Amino acid sequence: MHINGGCHCGDIKYEADIDPESVGICHCTDCQILTGTAYRTTVQSLPGAFKLLNGTPKIYIKTAESGNQRAHGFCPRCGTPLYATTVGTPDIHGIRVGRSEEHTSELQSRLHLVCRLLIEKK
Repeated sequence: MHINGGCHCGDIKYEADIDPESVGICHCTDCQILTGTAYRTTVQSLPGAFKLLNGTPKIYIKTAESGNQRAHGFCPRCGTPLYATTVGTPDIHGIRVGRSEEHTSELQSRLHLVCRLLIEKK
């Protein structure tokens, strides 16, 4: 599926090809803190299929207890969270579902995650 998205103020726009079956909801503490709510809904881009159309996101690097690093992209003007990707190998982007301009109703979660634990959706 092809999606378009961007930040709230419109300074950043992107497009991506995604697998709608890869939508997941994470309930870990980091996702709760970064969203200000109980979870974060994300869909993965296909490898190499995320493209910024305009604007330059601000990047926040989060280092996990394991030492793995994730680059979180957000708008420097309005603060909208856009995506996260692995530092050093940004082939796949975890796109924030709420920022997709099309098909949002079609992107239903298939997985619930809690700090690396997988919970199947009933």
